[in-house]
Amino acid sequence: MIESRPLATMISHAILLLGVAIIAFPVWITFVAATHDAVRVTQVPFPLLPSDQLLVNLKATLFATQDSSLDLPIGLMMLNSLVMALTIALGKISISLLSAFAIVYFRFPFRMFFFWMIFITLMLPVEVRILPTYEVVARLNMLNSYWGLTIPLIASATATFLFRQTFLTIPDELLEAARMDGAGPMRFFFDILLPMSRTSIAALFVILFIFGWNQYLWPLLITTDESMYTIVMGIKNLLETAEGDPQWHIIMTTALLAMLPPILIVLLMQKLFVTGLIEAEK
Repeated sequence: MIESRPLATMISHAILLLGVAIIAFPVWITFVAATHDAVRVTQVPFPLLPSDQLLVNLKATLFATQDSSLDLPIGLMMLNSLVMALTIALGKISISLLSAFAIVYFRFPFRMFFFWMIFITLMLPVEVRILPTYEVVARLNMLNSYWGLTIPLIASATATFLFRQTFLTIPDELLEAARMDGAGPMRFFFDILLPMSRTSIAALFVILFIFGWNQYLWPLLITTDESMYTIVMGIKNLLETAEGDPQWHIIMTTALLAMLPPILIVLLMQKLFVTGLIEAEK
């Protein structure tokens, strides 16, 4: 029998609501600032209710009109971030799936040694190996390119480990049945392993997409051409405007646009994302 404790329920709900308010309030302030003009945003007290300038600010931000000080449309920066995030997410998942498949289902010398070597790379993030990685990218003439933005970030020891754990939970009887039906390794991989790993793939895709979208240090290092800037770099450049004060209504509109793709990805894949995390814990 579950005891009813109204006071404890009220306290827990109050704490949850407080947490939601703390998280949502900056987002609301960003939205409100994106709906006002430059003069009202800098006035005191700061407005807490939206206005009617959202479409004007969106037009000025996306297309770099005369109402903004942007030299490069934010739309192009968002496209660069989208290409980077999708390439990193899909690349990490593809390589990790094949790596985990080889480690679990193939027997070759030093199999576990190679697995642990991959796993040890968790201790070497891009920030630690950034100078040699930059030198390799520069020697391969991949500066100011999508290849340079994405390839150094594609390998993922975490995804390889998670897919390995997922494959280990698949019964060996399925492999034997596939062999009896004449299915080769790749047929078994595409027809059985991938459908059964769908939720894990979805969960990792959400995490890796957000990881790629929010990258700042690596794009800042290897891009000098403004046409290759990402949306995160665009926000930073707006804050460091050389002439005059920062246009906070444009900055907040840019921040609002930068939040939309990750939010949409989470909302669209929420069910698969939660299911994938639960199954990964098992």
